[in-house]
Amino acid sequence: MIDSINVKNWMTQEEACEALNVRKQTLYAYVSRGQIEVQDDPRHANRNLYRAADIAALVKKRSLGRARKNIAASTMAWGEPIIDTSLSTIVRGRLYYRGRDAVQLAESATLEQVAQLLWNMDQPPRFPSFEPVPFDGPVSARVYAALSHAAANDRTESASDGGERVARAAALVGRLASNFVELRPDESALHLRIANAWGVAHHADLLRRVLVLLADQELTSSSFAARVAASTGASLGASMIAGLAAFSGPMHGNAIVRVREFMDEAKRSGTATVVQRRIADGDALPGFGHELYPQGDPRAADLLSAFDAPDAARELIDCVERLTGKLPAIDMALAALVEHCGLPESAAFALFSIARSVGWMAHSIEQIMEGTLLRPRAHYVGPDVIDNTGGS
Repeated sequence: MIDSINVKNWMTQEEACEALNVRKQTLYAYVSRGQIEVQDDPRHANRNLYRAADIAALVKKRSLGRARKNIAASTMAWGEPIIDTSLSTIVRGRLYYRGRDAVQLAESATLEQVAQLLWNMDQPPRFPSFEPVPFDGPVSARVYAALSHAAANDRTESASDGGERVARAAALVGRLASNFVELRPDESALHLRIANAWGVAHHADLLRRVLVLLADQELTSSSFAARVAASTGASLGASMIAGLAAFSGPMHGNAIVRVREFMDEAKRSGTATVVQRRIADGDALPGFGHELYPQGDPRAADLLSAFDAPDAARELIDCVERLTGKLPAIDMALAALVEHCGLPESAAFALFSIARSVGWMAHSIEQIMEGTLLRPRAHYVGPDVIDNTGGS
């Protein structure tokens, strides 16, 4: 049953038919095929409401047309699926790992158990600790150096068996984590070693939760990059580097930088003033709204429910929702978590990368098992081709 708070995310039968430009019989057909979710209207007996996000997705799909060029273009902008995967999916605004609700898993699972699920193993792997690579520079550069060394000495995947492959995947996750965070070489779960390294053992369960929530999310840019590398026969280490490189951009894993800047600006100039100015100027509100979660990012909602967000973060979240209706995405929740736990400034990107490395390895292994090369074509829009072959 929907409550009065989120009725705005649903449409009446008349509104749905008008938006789709169809008769009610066609609307019922969409519902029966599972393309539109329907719920009882809590305000009116004997009336149904239809999920607005499902209707918007159908309208968008139809507006693209079925021309091959339009279909191809749509795949690169949150559009048509282009790769089969059994790893994760988003259904009705919920994230699932191999059919298991990620938020429910985050209640008690560890990252090792999620890796077991995504990597299709009989037992959870252990992510070993490594001595960090000596490197004079930022932590991220040290991570690249460590992975580059591993990739250079790693085997290509053509002759590898499954057991050896997942062992090397686990070692790569441990190597990446050890160079982001100086881990103790013990047998404990990864989130416990990270919490101890940062001196926040009392927040270990929060770190466990966020690692599980961030392990994978369908076909992200970084997962696609890892799959492309793996499809060429490149080693798992090379695929890990490809994933991390794509992840490092401010429109993906490093979006936390823009979120932190937004939070700092709100603290300096006043939350309402900053939010209203950004809205008036048409500027982005980093950390709010998500293309795949029109009703709100369930990962952010779950994480924020697990601790008391700092006052400034809570004020920003409330202000943005009040003025725009947008809800926090996982980047906002992660920024609030880092502040709440008193973690290093680099902790948000480190946690996100460590968690998502499990997903990169899952996608790489799945692509290797698929055995096909990913090689899309480009639509040429440059100068006219000059034919010097003498053809007409």
